[in-house]
Amino acid sequence: MRVLMLGSAPMAAEAARWPREPFDLVLAINNAWRIRSDWDVAIHPYDFPAERQAVAGPGQRIVTEAEFVPAQNEYGGFVYAGATMAFTAAYWALHALKPEVIAVFGCDMQYPASGPTHFYGSGTPDPLRQDVTLRCLEAKAARLMLLAARQGCAMVNLSTGPARLVFPRLNRARLPDARPMQGDEPIVEAALRREAELGYLVASGRYWEEEERFDVAELDRLDALWLQAAAVPLRRTA
Repeated sequence: MRVLMLGSAPMAAEAARWPREPFDLVLAINNAWRIRSDWDVAIHPYDFPAERQAVAGPGQRIVTEAEFVPAQNEYGGFVYAGATMAFTAAYWALHALKPEVIAVFGCDMQYPASGPTHFYGSGTPDPLRQDVTLRCLEAKAARLMLLAARQGCAMVNLSTGPARLVFPRLNRARLPDARPMQGDEPIVEAALRREAELGYLVASGRYWEEEERFDVAELDRLDALWLQAAAVPLRRTA
């Protein structure tokens, strides 16, 4: 299965004109269901405004925290994965759909200083907020990419602009050529062992209620491991 995962960056509107091929499923994050009427899955957090939520038609479904929190927990939980919906949606897709490819578009986590920040106008730059789980977006993207590769899934970025994601860039026409990006497996194993030792999984998903027990220095060391495993230079968000 090849999944198109749509975010809300200004360029995401271009996807409205794309043919359905070569995608098998369209996963829309938050407002992105408004881009294409043929979306298959719309996903949003508990605090997403009701008036902006998608309404499922025939063959469509809505995914909320009731499904994505347990899915995220299967991959270590929000503290390690990064608590923003692009990462959450991808982990849910890995768990629920077992895809061969997740092709991301409109999720670059770059926000212009002026003009529209989202395809529908102005919005909140959620990934850039001060949050213990989002100190290094590149590291969280590297972790996602490497854990996806472990189950045979390639994470690729279809956009051409600047991005905080570290996934390989790929043109839609070459999507059949996508292959999982393997990392340094001993370092991946070391990072996963350290995550297990620290025990920062919060089963409810409400990690902010337990934030006092998370050691930022330990999280930074984990970020460094994931970047090293993916051979990505360090860039700290906060």
